[in-house]
Amino acid sequence: MKLSTRTRYGIRALVELAENYGKNPLQLKIIAKDQAISIKYLEQIIAILKSAGIVGSSRGAKGGYFLAKKPASIKLIDCFNCLEGPVITVECVEDENYCNKTRDCVARSVWAEIEKAIVSVLESITLQDMVDKEKNNKPLLYQI
Repeated sequence: MKLSTRTRYGIRALVELAENYGKNPLQLKIIAKDQAISIKYLEQIIAILKSAGIVGSSRGAKGGYFLAKKPASIKLIDCFNCLEGPVITVECVEDENYCNKTRDCVARSVWAEIEKAIVSVLESITLQDMVDKEKNNKPLLYQI
């Protein structure tokens, strides 16, 4: 499974917003520069996150973007689903009718386990965890 650039960049931008939580809103040009993301592409990503209620904005000279909720209450699964869509390893895990071998396929059970593990990791990490990891430079630990 390969994550899209939109998801990778989006998570990086969200971590920066999480680091800035409770302070003044951040302008896109600052996030774009800090994260080495094209401002045009970042505008598209932020628009998606804003429509999902993850990011908010304010206008004016001191306007910009901010997290709409506390970083500790935003799980990576929410960000992932917003930017990438649901975690799907293969079509047959989601739709038993996709293939006539679904019921007897041993590989399907492995794909389902992988999907479950990915979702479990994404559900176990918040943006605050990411901020704390960056501050402490410690690896995140997950329970699978």
